[in-house]
Amino acid sequence: MHTLASARTCRHASIRIATEHPTEFIDLTERVEALVAEAGLDTGLVNIQSLHTTTAIVINEHEPLLLADFGTLLERTAPAGAFYRHDDTSVRTINLFPGERRNGHAHCRALLMSASAAVNVADGRLQLGRWQRVFLAELDGPRTREVSILVAGDIRR
Repeated sequence: MHTLASARTCRHASIRIATEHPTEFIDLTERVEALVAEAGLDTGLVNIQSLHTTTAIVINEHEPLLLADFGTLLERTAPAGAFYRHDDTSVRTINLFPGERRNGHAHCRALLMSASAAVNVADGRLQLGRWQRVFLAELDGPRTREVSILVAGDIRR
């Protein structure tokens, strides 16, 4: 139990990640843990947010065959080769730029996931289950991506 006189902190960090594949799950857990430790957070919350519309933040297990299954599920759900109106630049008139990628599938995949995840912190540790890890899900790579992380709460005394 914490007293009302606890010292508080709120820190922000951005991390840049160069992805290597069209669809990829990148484990951010150790980087997030390091930011929590650096902030001296004892009890609080860390919010991890993607700054892109074709990525997501997910919490799941880091097991290679399962990660491959996730990619297969996404391909079945929103196939890269399907028709997406977003990709039809002969009719689309907004948010266009030269050399734009055909990435309607990636936007549709991102709709099925979240752009952020909040994780509780207690006793200076992320409150993740035995197998849980925090991932950036790349859905339109390879690209350079940015993730915003906010750490807030009571600091250790």
